[in-house]
Amino acid sequence: MFALTDRTSTLKQPPFTFAITEELLATYGSPLYVYQSDVLRRTIARITNAISYPQTQFCFASVTNGNIALLQIFQACGWGLHANTPGDIYLGIKAGFAPKNIVYSGSNLHRSEMEQVLRWGVTTLNLDSLSQLQLCCEVYQFLRENQQVLAPPRLGLRLNLPELTGDSRIGVRSTEFLEAISIAKAAGLKLSGLHFYRGTGTNSTAAFTQVIDTVIAICQQLPDWEYLDFGGGFGYPYRGGTAFDWELFGAELTDRINQLDRPIELIIEPGRSAVAGCATLLARVVSTKWQEAKQIVGVDTTVANISVPSVHGGYREICTWNCQDSLHLTDVCGNTTYSRDYLGKNCQLPALAVGEILAILDVGAYGYAMSSHFLHRPRPAEVLLENSQHRLIRRREDYRILLANQVF
Repeated sequence: MFALTDRTSTLKQPPFTFAITEELLATYGSPLYVYQSDVLRRTIARITNAISYPQTQFCFASVTNGNIALLQIFQACGWGLHANTPGDIYLGIKAGFAPKNIVYSGSNLHRSEMEQVLRWGVTTLNLDSLSQLQLCCEVYQFLRENQQVLAPPRLGLRLNLPELTGDSRIGVRSTEFLEAISIAKAAGLKLSGLHFYRGTGTNSTAAFTQVIDTVIAICQQLPDWEYLDFGGGFGYPYRGGTAFDWELFGAELTDRINQLDRPIELIIEPGRSAVAGCATLLARVVSTKWQEAKQIVGVDTTVANISVPSVHGGYREICTWNCQDSLHLTDVCGNTTYSRDYLGKNCQLPALAVGEILAILDVGAYGYAMSSHFLHRPRPAEVLLENSQHRLIRRREDYRILLANQVF
């Protein structure tokens, strides 16, 4: 469940004015996802400028958020797209990304999916196993023989390093490299890249910088090494405290790669760290009650409209435009009878009344992207706020969505 515990005595300020908030809810209804383009663009610029190595391609990990309007902002800022699934690729192409600027790093595609990825023209593929590599090579040969693919793909492996990343189902061990090289060579292809994924939501800069030399040494085992995809997993400081230091990371990574005797392309895949902080979920208070000293606030959204706790650790900061000085221990509860439907638990908020507005912060990553129809609540609308102007970027669902694709 969401276990938001704010032990501070001060309440964080909302991200935009109350007047704009009222206008947004009057126009689009509640609950409502609001994305701030200026916040997103500043974050993109900071991450981009942190790595000075000239042959760096940033690719947004769209698993965290697949809204086309947001993807177009990344594309306009010169980023590519990192795709975990064919659906990620489909959305990226619809957003305007060239297939050559899309990097696929996924798992367990069946043959028709692998064919689709190559037909779309994606040329950089980081594969999860020798069997997926074999399938990719077979599909490429079939498409080439039938003149249905234009360019040979650039193949890489997702790297499995238990000593660095712990027990993981993802990736290939370095002991499998010789067989992987042989599989690619038999298809007339080269194995030219490695993808290193440190782990989900890591805020420790040292967790990345301390393994640079090890990863580079493993990459050098590939005779045709051309690129290093240093992955994603970069965290976001939901609870405050120390955030990932992009500048330090960029300086150390640039220094190590500059010492190599060959030009290497560097791929970086920020997801959560790039998009988390630009979004707010607005909700209205629909009921209040007290259990001794604790305030129980019911709102018009549900835990199903935001990511599952296993992905973000069960924490989102909640604030309000209510300016009372006195704060109370508060649980913010969703509009279902699911016993774990908490948007915030044990947070400090003023005494609230029905009709007031709460802002659930930092929901840009794995927010709408992981929302569901659990307990049969339609999902909110999404809007983009740009220079105090706003526009709808996803319509609110209604109950008809619950019948979509049902046959009766």
